[in-house]
Amino acid sequence: QLVESGGGLVQAGGSLRLSCAASGRTFSSYAMGWFRQAPGAEREFVAAIRVSGITDYSDSVNGRFTISRDNAKNTVYLQMNSLKPEDTAVYYCAARILVGNLRRAYEYGYWGQGTQVTVSS
Repeated sequence: QLVESGGGLVQAGGSLRLSCAASGRTFSSYAMGWFRQAPGAEREFVAAIRVSGITDYSDSVNGRFTISRDNAKNTVYLQMNSLKPEDTAVYYCAARILVGNLRRAYEYGYWGQGTQVTVSS
């Protein structure tokens, strides 16, 4: 089970930190990802972190967002800085055991319920 928190309303240029708490004893064995979905749009890749700690970011957030994980706390984080109105979306945390391309949403086997992020201009 994955539970996201930390969403909310923020002005453009502001920051938020999302958290995703995972249940279970094998969190460290899963690659973790963050995706987002704006109204009327498809779900899109935001960031991911491998078991090794290697990270990947979409071009739209690279340099502004940072993904990290704390295996002792079974938690993955998404630090979002310099937020823009186009970052407004529901943000989802996801977990996968498969290796490979972490940008493929369909390869994630576990999903959270999502947390709303709204950035006002």
